[in-house]
Amino acid sequence: MSILSNVIDTVKEILAVAQSTATGMSVTLSHIPTRKATVSYPDEPVTIFRRFRGEHFLDVNEDGKEKCVSCFLCAAACPADAIYIEGAEDPRPYEERISMDHRYAKVYQIDYGRCILCGFCVDACPTDAIIHGHNFEWAVYTPGEMVKDKEFLLANKWREPDVKPNEKQKHLAAKQKLPPLNIILK
Repeated sequence: MSILSNVIDTVKEILAVAQSTATGMSVTLSHIPTRKATVSYPDEPVTIFRRFRGEHFLDVNEDGKEKCVSCFLCAAACPADAIYIEGAEDPRPYEERISMDHRYAKVYQIDYGRCILCGFCVDACPTDAIIHGHNFEWAVYTPGEMVKDKEFLLANKWREPDVKPNEKQKHLAAKQKLPPLNIILK
């Protein structure tokens, strides 16, 4: 009796595997005749969803002042330990400061060799100073080039397709030496 039940169980198992394999193959085969969308990037722009998390940028307010107040919350929230910040004090009046607060980030670096694009830094920032951009082109020749500094991150904002500087922000946008991103946001 036990040999017969073992044979029946084995046959049931084989039929279940065959059914799941047939189901999977039917899905695969149904996609074969459909038309494929090929984009000739970089000649044609790539469509990216707005919620895509790419290379970060540091934001500025309407007066062109840095929003980062070097509170270190983004570095503390980073599970990959990819963010390095050195804070400093700037006692000058608001009009002369580079930041919107008396504290600012003297050094701000993100190591994209370690960054996992989790978004914890963006969520932790109380001033919305760090934001995920849409850049996905990170090919470099050396690992040291994966470390992006404050000047790059500030200028990176102006590569975004839907960001235009106002009069007080034009001096920051002029520092961007890379071409705008060849993307379409959906």
